[in-house]
Amino acid sequence: MSKYIFLYRGPATPMSDFTAEQQAEQMEAWGAWIGRLGPSLADVGNPFGARASLADDGTSPAPGDLNGYSIVEADSLDGAKALADKHPFLTEGKGRFSVEVFELVPM
Repeated sequence: MSKYIFLYRGPATPMSDFTAEQQAEQMEAWGAWIGRLGPSLADVGNPFGARASLADDGTSPAPGDLNGYSIVEADSLDGAKALADKHPFLTEGKGRFSVEVFELVPM
């Protein structure tokens, strides 16, 4: 069994900008996804806050649109990708949001 990190990319709206009803809907969607994963979810993760970017030439380019992460456990990359089924970050259907999946390789 390997660990995989899900990186959430897209123009996400901060929870503080949602109405109470929208916040409740988001929390319900995330709760349903978390419940479906059960023990495959190694770390529910966190959203990202303040950000900066540093380049190897000493500049500070604009940071990307990564919004958070989760860590799952699966037998393969395809198995990890399958765990993103019905993920709340992938519900808009316009191609603006993605979940990038990377295997975490032991050092």
